[in-house]
Amino acid sequence: MTMPLSRRHFLQAAGAGAAVWVPTPARGYSGAEMAAFAAQAGSELSALGVSMWDLDTPSLVVDLDALDANLATMQRTMERNGIASRPHAKTHKTPAIARRQLETGSVGICVAKVSEAEALFEHGIDRLLMTTSNVTPFKIRRAMHLRKWCPAFVQATDTAENARDLSAAAEAAGVMADVVVDVDPGGHRTGITPGEPALALAQLVDRLPGLRLRGMLCYDGGSQHVTGFEARQAQTLERLAAAADTCERLRRSGLNTEIFSGGGTGTYNIDHQTPGFTDVQVGSYVFMDAQYLGIGGADDPEVYSDFRPALTILTTVLNAQYEGRATTDAGAKACTINRPWSIVKGERGMSYTSGSDEFGSIRYGDDASRTYAVGDKLELIVSHCDPVVNLYDRMYAVRNGLVEAVWEIAARGRSA
Repeated sequence: MTMPLSRRHFLQAAGAGAAVWVPTPARGYSGAEMAAFAAQAGSELSALGVSMWDLDTPSLVVDLDALDANLATMQRTMERNGIASRPHAKTHKTPAIARRQLETGSVGICVAKVSEAEALFEHGIDRLLMTTSNVTPFKIRRAMHLRKWCPAFVQATDTAENARDLSAAAEAAGVMADVVVDVDPGGHRTGITPGEPALALAQLVDRLPGLRLRGMLCYDGGSQHVTGFEARQAQTLERLAAAADTCERLRRSGLNTEIFSGGGTGTYNIDHQTPGFTDVQVGSYVFMDAQYLGIGGADDPEVYSDFRPALTILTTVLNAQYEGRATTDAGAKACTINRPWSIVKGERGMSYTSGSDEFGSIRYGDDASRTYAVGDKLELIVSHCDPVVNLYDRMYAVRNGLVEAVWEIAARGRSA
């Protein structure tokens, strides 16, 4: 891809370096070998016939058919409900997936940290909304530096002091910074109190010389994993009512409300019922995981089947000599220790745990669909996709069992 002049200047000024592929212990095709294949073959990687089962393990694998189906389901729902998607890149941290989301109709990409925004911008993603406030002078300067080269970068604020700091930094950098007001849905994690306090902050942002008000955010993370669709819907609409009233107050005051963003994968088909709501910050829908699968959906009270599990960890059995169990090479460093534990894909009657740093454990029940031998490989549906992705440098994009692409997880480790 030819890089625009402004982005090249941004990279030079930020001192960004080229990606480095780090070799992993070889069994099958190592990460370094696959990266070399990808560089040589380009879009023709699938023609090499590399099976996903020949990859070294543990490896992170994304099924392209499932991924594309999830993107299509989301966009169909957004179009039907009259709002937009603004997916959160903290889930995948991967420019190739962000690009796919934009190409299929998303209005922008959310990021949690300024470092994530920088990583995506370095790879050509320039419609970015940062949902976390920058409060330290260093981060604020970084954000304004990014804004200088990325005109579509939007930041959040939730206090008057922070808004004034942003305005002063924007003036010093010679930019007009686009800002949204972050409104608390009731969880008291981030955001200003809805109603009059939020309105006063929005009016201040609108007056400050270095800022341009774009609207507001209200992300209700506490409702995303509520079990049962009816309960989830009731809680979501109740907790967003104050934010909807705040949005209306802004509108009646003549303030810009072009953005009223929030929600997520658990409430993607609920959030449109909140008046004034413009777009959903969906994240996990692209991959799905064990945490979401168990919450139930509108059509299936037991399993959240709206989206297909697309992300798996490929792992190898290391020990199978003890009755009722087997040991794999995917422990906490490959899977995290989030609960519920990972799920063995396509099998029944067995459980998986990853409490040990280096090793995972399969336990067989009386009705286990199969057992494994040393050297066998299997797929794990991840427990919680966001922190799992952050453990890997790359993911392998697979279709019909063949590797089509090696995607750099460019924002991996970008937590500052």
